[in-house]
Amino acid sequence: MSETITYSDFQDSDFESLFQMGCKLWKDTEETELRRLLTEVMERKNQRIFLAKMNNMNVGFSMFSIRTDYVEGASQSPTGYLEGIFVESDFRNKGIAREFVRLGEAWCKAQGCIQIGSDTWLTDKDSRNFHKKVGFWEEDEIVHFLKDL
Repeated sequence: MSETITYSDFQDSDFESLFQMGCKLWKDTEETELRRLLTEVMERKNQRIFLAKMNNMNVGFSMFSIRTDYVEGASQSPTGYLEGIFVESDFRNKGIAREFVRLGEAWCKAQGCIQIGSDTWLTDKDSRNFHKKVGFWEEDEIVHFLKDL
């Protein structure tokens, strides 16, 4: 018997599980900062969070936004943006992330976007491969610099 995965929009009651999954995705972000950022996302009209559930348990999330600032390589603004995507390890390779991308693309199109962007670290080969599998192409490689004054 196959277990059914369902998809839903984020609800306030999902915050703690979203936060726990977010900690796994954004490991280098301090927990208080991540909690603050996720709270801000929930209040914005230009962002959307989708959840994957199995047996009433959240097993993954995706976060999309509509960006009006510059998106590398985009041909027009606004541009949809995949801000984050995560699936718990026991639930990977079941098509959840691909469905998240499909849901996000549909939402971005409904907001008037004709393209969707995303980013990852140059060294994150798994994420780069995932993006290519779901139809993204690499637009550019960049290294950021900073200098104290």
